[in-house]
Amino acid sequence: MKKIVGADEWIRAASCFLRYQVFVLEQGIPAELEFDGKDIPQQTYYLFLDQKRPVATLRYEKKTPTCFKPERFCVAKEYRGKGLGGQLLEAAEKRAVSEGCQTSYVVAEMTAVGFYEKQGYHTCTEPFIEDEVLCIGMEKSLA
Repeated sequence: MKKIVGADEWIRAASCFLRYQVFVLEQGIPAELEFDGKDIPQQTYYLFLDQKRPVATLRYEKKTPTCFKPERFCVAKEYRGKGLGGQLLEAAEKRAVSEGCQTSYVVAEMTAVGFYEKQGYHTCTEPFIEDEVLCIGMEKSLA
C-alpha cells in the first residue's frame, strides 16, 4: 500500500476514477453532482494505491484559513474497515494543522457518521440533503 499526496494530473485522475466507482456507480450519485468543478490542476489529493489501483482518496480543501474541509473522501468497498480511511484523514489533518488550521469540518453521509465519530468528530448541524444524499455537518478541534 502506497500513500501519495499531490496535485499531479495522474493523481487527480486516479482519485476521480475511484470517486466515480464509489459515488456514481455504487451510491448512484449523478456524475454531474459528484464532479463539481473543483477538480482543478492545482488541487491537492490524498490517495492510497494498492499496486496501481486507487483504493482510498480525499480532496484537500480549506473552508477558511483556519478550518480544514476534507472533500470527496471515499474508500473502495472491499478496503473499508481496514483503517485506510482513518490513516488518510489523519495525514491530511496533520498537514492542515501545520498550515494553521484549528478545526476540521466535514459534510458526512449519514452512513459514515460512526466512522467520523471514531476519528473525533461530532455533529454540528441538522441533517440535510447534498448531492441527493442525506448528510450532516460534523466538526473536530485540531488544536
